[in-house]
Amino acid sequence: MSTDAVPTPTPRPVAGGILAGQTMLDRWLNISLVVLVIASVARYLQGHGLGDQAEVVLPGAAVLLIAYAAGRRLAGTAAVVWLAAVVACWTVLALIAPSFSWAAVPLVFLALRVLPFRWAVAATVFLVAVVAVAWSRMTGLADPTVLLGPVCVAVLAVTAYRALERDAVTRRALLADLEAVQDEVADAERRAGVVAERARLSREIHDSVAQGLTSINLLLQAADQEWESRPADARDHVDQAATMARSSLDEARRVVRDLAPTELTGGSALATAVRQVADDVAATTGLSVPVHVHGDPHEVGGRVATAVVRTLRGALANVAEHAGATTAVVSLTFHEGGVALDVRDDGAGFEPTQLKEPDGLRGHGLAGMRARARLLGGDLVIESAPGEGTVVAASFAAGQTASQGEERRG
Repeated sequence: MSTDAVPTPTPRPVAGGILAGQTMLDRWLNISLVVLVIASVARYLQGHGLGDQAEVVLPGAAVLLIAYAAGRRLAGTAAVVWLAAVVACWTVLALIAPSFSWAAVPLVFLALRVLPFRWAVAATVFLVAVVAVAWSRMTGLADPTVLLGPVCVAVLAVTAYRALERDAVTRRALLADLEAVQDEVADAERRAGVVAERARLSREIHDSVAQGLTSINLLLQAADQEWESRPADARDHVDQAATMARSSLDEARRVVRDLAPTELTGGSALATAVRQVADDVAATTGLSVPVHVHGDPHEVGGRVATAVVRTLRGALANVAEHAGATTAVVSLTFHEGGVALDVRDDGAGFEPTQLKEPDGLRGHGLAGMRARARLLGGDLVIESAPGEGTVVAASFAAGQTASQGEERRG
């Protein structure tokens, strides 16, 4: 994953109050205010008829509804002015007819929708105070619980809404952070996949094209040395170099296409391919390369078969170039669920703990073989000591694909 810090998205400020933009709330707010104003008018007419102050209450209720309907879609300063006018109209009605106190409920939510939080709290306190005064005038008693109780309830309710709104903002910010981190993880996985694919191609090129070119170079050098003294042997070397060139070309095409050779999927075909590689190395280098096949040859995956052949080529190339050996015994063992390849030489040997890290193309030999084996669900073990030869033992899971090998290692 990239080490760059993931920027924390800043929550977008909400225009108006903490309940701004709530479409469903707006719809029910409109309905509630109209219903409560009409109900308050009906309650006033039941108690007072058309007498008393009906000439103020009825037009005032109409003005309240018209003013509310006229400014529902205003925003900014215009919305604040509109809300103040609506509240003023309601205040007059509530003080004249306390039944209009019920309309304070939708007006509280209207304040939360239009005003910033602090001003919304102040407006709520004012609305509740008007209700308390109106009911106290109607009853003729200055009850402190009627004055202070509703105010406290209103403040607590508004504060609770504020807490919920802040939690919602925090959740949105956390979700944005999570999405950003997921994008970073996805990018890191894609980059890791690219690196792994490059490493795989490097191993394939080293163990196919590069090894083939090395063999061609050795054959051509031998032909050049024997061209005058033994022309027949020189021509044989040239023919073998041409054959190796065609084989290397086929391998290069397979690497480019990332296709396993279908002719190697069967166990018998794999054993034949292993013998062919041993014969080619023996003819090219002069090594004695006997091959022993153990177990009942069974079907193996194309990737595994290709890995076995390329591991064998790499191991034999190392023997020919570094070991100073005369014999390299190859053992191909088929067992339940997998296949194993052992290459034992009688060369000078070395100290495995002193193996260097890969350095360029030539350093990909043993490290590349081990990486390939592990990628295909197996492993590669090297046993050696100075003067005692070397054993390279590779194992693979039959039918294993690269992705499955990664899963097993994870």
